[in-house]
Amino acid sequence: MKREIKFSLVFRDMWQSAGKYVPRVDQLVRVAPAIIEMGCFARVETNGGGFEQVNLLFGENPNKVVREWTKPFHEAGIQTHMLDRALNGLRMSPVPADVRKLFYKVKKAQGTDITRTFCGLNDIRNIAPSITYAHEAGMISQCSLCITHSPIHTVEYYTDMALKLIKLGADEICIKDMAGIGRPVSLGKIVANIKAAHPDIPIQYHSHAGPGFNMASILAVCEAGCDYIDVGMEPLSWGTGHADLLSVQAMLKDAGFKVPEINMEAYMKVRALIQEFMDDFLGLYISPKNRLMNSLLIGPGLPGGMMGSLMADLESNLESINKYKAKRNLPFMKQDELLIKLFNEVAYVWPRVGYPPLVTPFSQYVKNLSMMNVIAMEKGKERWGMIADDIWDMLLGKAGKLPGQLAPEIIEKAEREGRKFFTGNPQDNYPDALDKYRKLMKENKWELGEDDEELFEYAMHPAQYEAYKSGKAKQDFLEDVEKRRAERDKSPLDDAKPKTLTVQVDGQAYRVTVAYGDIDLPASATEKVTAPPVGEGQDVPAPLEGKFFLTKNAQETPLKVGDKVKSGDLLCYIEAMKTYNAIRADFDGTVVAICVNPGDSVSEDDVLMKIG
Repeated sequence: MKREIKFSLVFRDMWQSAGKYVPRVDQLVRVAPAIIEMGCFARVETNGGGFEQVNLLFGENPNKVVREWTKPFHEAGIQTHMLDRALNGLRMSPVPADVRKLFYKVKKAQGTDITRTFCGLNDIRNIAPSITYAHEAGMISQCSLCITHSPIHTVEYYTDMALKLIKLGADEICIKDMAGIGRPVSLGKIVANIKAAHPDIPIQYHSHAGPGFNMASILAVCEAGCDYIDVGMEPLSWGTGHADLLSVQAMLKDAGFKVPEINMEAYMKVRALIQEFMDDFLGLYISPKNRLMNSLLIGPGLPGGMMGSLMADLESNLESINKYKAKRNLPFMKQDELLIKLFNEVAYVWPRVGYPPLVTPFSQYVKNLSMMNVIAMEKGKERWGMIADDIWDMLLGKAGKLPGQLAPEIIEKAEREGRKFFTGNPQDNYPDALDKYRKLMKENKWELGEDDEELFEYAMHPAQYEAYKSGKAKQDFLEDVEKRRAERDKSPLDDAKPKTLTVQVDGQAYRVTVAYGDIDLPASATEKVTAPPVGEGQDVPAPLEGKFFLTKNAQETPLKVGDKVKSGDLLCYIEAMKTYNAIRADFDGTVVAICVNPGDSVSEDDVLMKIG
């Protein structure tokens, strides 16, 4: 018999690869005993990535959730691991060094054993501090190679990266095949090279099933010396998720490896609970298409972990495009058409922005930039018109060194807008911030929390934490769930009921009631709409749909009525597709009205503020 292969259940990623959310804490503590009872997992991914942010969106305290969720695994001797985005911590934008350091201390105290650190650019400078911080906190430092397929990302490239990370103190290496596009033979060579140099360094393989390579890849890396394999479970395996535990175990057992046996009675308990959670509310955020394999993903290389949110975003993007087309009597676009256009645009954009590995947050940046290009071109505008500040940071080198070269048109645009390229250490761009957040918490009379965990949470997710503390996050979440349930449960006859729409005829708006079939409509079914008074000042319209914020962190000072602004000044942000898009003034003037409350959802062309 060959060596032993151990399994890790990527429970957090399993959910976020399928949809938007993860189970609530009451659900997590119910499923934990059954996962333990299965008897086949050496490790479980419990938190990290978008986990804490999701809890805040629920209106739950993520610190209490992590403590309660990890506790039963510790008691059972099962290691827990989290996903750490290096310079970006747990969010989509860079994090100050003091916040990063506190991050590991907090998560260790909450019961997390292993930090799986990755830099979306594979820039070792961003990973190196995480190794030190993890060790200082008493955690195992597992460092990731973000796998993608390009002329730059060769076997030699990844071997060299792994050896450098081990020299810096990495305890383990993760082969992070986030899109499942790693080719099996090449992945086997990478693992073999690492093991030849460092036979005692544990290697863990993480992959997604989408393009169909990953079962062959799992076998290849195991043959080459891999120690741990990340797996999912039905009904959330395959598709944009991970290879299923049962299939992986059967394959490796047949290949002669020693693998753990599975308590099938407990397996069925976990399976049933997963389905129960989906039926409760989580399934409302899971597109059936995310459960399917898709070879089209080989081309754009978008990661499985992003596809859940992508399909949700696609709906609002499609609505925006079709609103534009409706006003001009143009044929509507279908979702599949938009998806193909997006995939093609990603393939166009990716090499032109320097081949960043398509993993969080850079997969979001490349996808968002591609989507904005598609939307712009569908509306008769040019590419590259709207690039969010976080995306600019990537392009300018503030987030790390890009593997490849920027296209001339991007360089020219940067120079035209007066943007400066950066070649120093990315962390230097983000000064310490804990003192500022400590002061804000004191002013708000908020507790710092056990092990300063509340301070950490506020500093890591300022806007989301404030929405959680105010109760707005929970209210918005519950309203959205009810809306989705109503949509899911509505009768086909509901579509035949009279509906009131606003239409434009020769420039004049009318409110019209429409219905299908022989239904008597009221005499007032058509009424002229009187436009509200315009008021003083020029409108600042929303260029896209999303959530409105005046600031994105505590280091910014929000605009207020009476403030003077100049053309090009930052006014506010719209958060869309996990990115804060800066809205800037097109002209000089004074803010005479702010028309939206921070955290409110806005549609394209909604008036955000007025400038006189």
